[in-house]
Amino acid sequence: MFADENLIHAVALTFGTAMVPVLELRGAIPVGVATGLSPLAACAIAVLGNMVPVPFILLLIRRIFDWLRGTRFGPKIDWLERRAHLKGRVVRKYRLPGLIILVAIPLPGTGAWTGALVAALLDIRMRHAVPAIFLGVAIAGAIVTVLTYGVVQMF
Repeated sequence: MFADENLIHAVALTFGTAMVPVLELRGAIPVGVATGLSPLAACAIAVLGNMVPVPFILLLIRRIFDWLRGTRFGPKIDWLERRAHLKGRVVRKYRLPGLIILVAIPLPGTGAWTGALVAALLDIRMRHAVPAIFLGVAIAGAIVTVLTYGVVQMF
């Protein structure tokens, strides 16, 4: 009974952490491994969790930004858009391969959230953006899993 509860807790924590901006896979995979999941299971769960917000960001972010622009969050929205356009230079130049690269690099300021924001602001259609972001997330997941596994093996 307790083993099942621990497994459910580990899966939920990993999945939920992967949906959080900034943390995403970079935080979720180590959390999953730390809670007892195998590195491969943690990676798979984190990839799925990281993809959950992507369609919502692609569909809704422009409307949300337009609505928030008229509030006290307006300057923050302008800052986010400027930042997304700066991050989107490689995406503008290389389109989908650039989007994959942007998402695949597991560093702060990259990832599925940033990739979806850039894709939305550059008007990349969802049917093209989602597979590119998924591929980038899968690559980032593999990188973070290898790094996490290597660190765990050192201790």
